[in-house]
Amino acid sequence: MRALSLCLPVLLLSACAGQPAADAPAASPTMQTCNADAASGLVGQPATPTNVEAARIAAGAASVRALGPTDPMTLDFRGDRLNVIKDAAGAIAQVRCG
Repeated sequence: MRALSLCLPVLLLSACAGQPAADAPAASPTMQTCNADAASGLVGQPATPTNVEAARIAAGAASVRALGPTDPMTLDFRGDRLNVIKDAAGAIAQVRCG
């Protein structure tokens, strides 16, 4: 009897969890909208705010982040983000999506 009284709250809570609605849209996969190759012409240019934004526009990315050689970077992948990697002199060394 004691075991049943311990399980009852768990059963009640699981019944409240519910099911997703049948007409709910399915989760869509993340679409990659960044094309780093289109921004590769800016490699070697100074990583000025104007050039970084030009790289974002050329790549068709929704966002951009400019990172120096010692800057910390999160490891989350976003297919709609352009990463502009700067060298020690402040020039664009690499462009890549993520």
